[in-house]
Amino acid sequence: MADSMETLKQWIEESGNIVFFGGAGVSTESGIPDFRSVDGLYNQEYKYPPETIISHSFYRKNPEEFYRFYKSRMIFSDAKPNAAHIALAKLEQQGKLKAVITQNIDGLHQAAGSREVMELHGSIHRNYCTRCGQFYSLKEIMEMDGVPRCKCGGIIKPDVVLYEEGLDQDTLSKSVGYINHADMLIVGGTSLTVYPAAGLINYYKGSKLVLINRSVTPLDSQADLVISGSIGEVLGSIVE
Repeated sequence: MADSMETLKQWIEESGNIVFFGGAGVSTESGIPDFRSVDGLYNQEYKYPPETIISHSFYRKNPEEFYRFYKSRMIFSDAKPNAAHIALAKLEQQGKLKAVITQNIDGLHQAAGSREVMELHGSIHRNYCTRCGQFYSLKEIMEMDGVPRCKCGGIIKPDVVLYEEGLDQDTLSKSVGYINHADMLIVGGTSLTVYPAAGLINYYKGSKLVLINRSVTPLDSQADLVISGSIGEVLGSIVE
């Protein structure tokens, strides 16, 4: 572990075009649970699995149940950036990190100070009326009871990518470009099983692919460096 940490530190010092790709594990260290984990309380509260509730078709057919789940299980307004978010923001400020590509929708990278953030699955902080396009903040949405509605009467939809919906092509294209030109790619807090996002790793052409995760991933054998552990602890102890 000590040797791996030293290698990671050295690679970061040598690199000038680092890209970070992260998943739910980055936010769980801020107290945001992975919604896919199904516990006893969940079973008592909901009749459907999470993947069904946050699908586009379910949202259209049953917006009341969608929003009940969305507000209680996917919004954590009190969450704060952790050591990983802060370390990545510092690397960007130092001119080493060019972009953060995230599967998370919580906005914690921006809260930590990161500016170039590619949000593959959207953000809870952006919400739009499906009829007139009026923008609404997260605070405004949370203050509305039941299904949030615009002044025009239209339903307000969070700007998050639901199951059955495609990723934003502009965000996807920019992410591919960043990864393709990176001299170092750090992947952390993701099992690399959610596609098409996980497939972006294949666009990396360099020789410093680093995987930091608590559990094994399908791409461990292809990585140049694998560190098993907390993404926050690893980056927090290296980035000054």
